[in-house]
Order: sequence, then C-alpha cells, then structure tokens
Amino acid sequence: MSLPSIKLSDGHEIPQVGLGLWQVKDAAAFNAAFKAAIDAGYRHFDSAQFYDNEDLLGAAVQQMGLNREELFITSKVKLPNFGEKRTASSVDGSLAKLQTSYIDLMLLHFPVTVLRRKSWRALEDAKAAGKIRSIGVSNYTIKHLEEMKTYAREMPVVNQVELHVFLQQLELLDYCREHGIVVEAYSPLAHGKRMQDKVITAMAERHGKSYAQIMLRWAIENSLVVLPKSITPERIQQNIDIFDFELYPEELQEITKLNCNLRTCWDPNHVP
Repeated sequence: MSLPSIKLSDGHEIPQVGLGLWQVKDAAAFNAAFKAAIDAGYRHFDSAQFYDNEDLLGAAVQQMGLNREELFITSKVKLPNFGEKRTASSVDGSLAKLQTSYIDLMLLHFPVTVLRRKSWRALEDAKAAGKIRSIGVSNYTIKHLEEMKTYAREMPVVNQVELHVFLQQLELLDYCREHGIVVEAYSPLAHGKRMQDKVITAMAERHGKSYAQIMLRWAIENSLVVLPKSITPERIQQNIDIFDFELYPEELQEITKLNCNLRTCWDPNHVP
C-alpha cells in the first residue's frame, strides 16, 4: 500500500501517517512493532533524542535491510541539548545512533526560552551541511512562530503539536496553513481518554471502523500528518487502515463540536 504524502514548503514530501515511537525502549518490543509497521506499509517513523530509542530505530532499519531513501525518519532535539553548540553536537549524535547520513526531519522539541534561537540556527546550519533535509519545531504556539520571523533565516516547514478531536487547536491550525507550515498531530488518540464518546462511537458503527480509526480519519481529512503510537501489531495495522472511507460532511461538523481543549501532554501556551 502506498500512503499519501503531503508536500512540505521546502519541496520534500512527508508521509501522512507515521509510527510514533514515544516510550518504546525495550528492544524486543521495538523490533516487533517496527516489523509490524513495515509489513503494514508504514515508512515514516517518529523518534526523538528524549525517547532514548534512536539507536533501536537505526539498528532495526539495518537489520531489515531497508532502502534508506524509502524511509522518512524524524527526530527531535531534547531540552538539555538546546544551545547552538549542544544542538549541533546532538544532531551528529542522532545521526550516529540512527546509522544514517541524513535525517529527513529534525525538530526542536519544545520552545525553550532564550536558547531556542541559537538551537534554530544550529538546525539551519545542519540543514545547509546536508545532515538534515527538513527542519521544524514541536509544541510551538502562534506567539513562538511569530517570534521566529525576527531571527530565522528560514521558517519551519512542520509544527508537531498535540492535536485530536478533543483538542482541535483551530486558531493554530489556521495560522500554520496560512504560513505554509504542515501540522503534525501527536497523541492523535488523546492517550485513550474519552474513548466512549457517543458521537464517535456512532460514526464507527456507521462506517464499520474502530473508534480510533474515526479519530485518525478526522485528522487525515484536515490535512494533518498523524503519528499514532502503538506496539500492538493489530492496532498498528488498524491505525494505517484509514484510507478506504471518508467521513460525511455532517459528521465533520459534529466532530467540530467535540472540541473541548482536552490536553493530555504538556501545555506550551504559558512559555514566554
């Protein structure tokens, strides 16, 4: 199965579904999930320095003998590595752990006060050196993106944020669309919270799909990149099996009403 991709403003393309790798640190569980994902058609893998599994991803790619050019690998600079020299060094460290000569997408994991400017400069330099193909940010608000206009030589092509049917972030989404920034939705299933909503349940029954598949399909129809995380082969398969149906216009309108600002992760809105 060939997954749809979204074109980034720098000309590269990003597969619209990726496997989130947060908390997957056990080698056996990681390898089983990775193989299940490859077999299901995933080619986009979302790691981070903070996840402490870049080495597992690099080893899994090598063990399966996969063509690097067919994969899309993301990593993120963790907070202790912010600062121009530390970020630059950490990119080299990520390359070594991932056993690759380039990273498809490197993000700043959080808008760390003061140091985010210097770290962004380091990513721009690493991209110019060919170590990274695309650069972006994670957990940035409109305020942080607006500030970037004052110091960035190039703006991020991606903003990865918590986003799901119960946290739709409509203002941020509109801003990113207007500025050519692709939004990636992490925790698109809200960490399993509110999984008994009657509106979503009815849609799942109507379409013969799971509750999670309805949530993910909503994100796809809003032109988001989704990063569902699972180590269960059956769920890994289900989370990518969302391209054989569409939600009805009235269903999309119903889902809009479910927005209730439910955050299951950190909130960057209060970061200056």
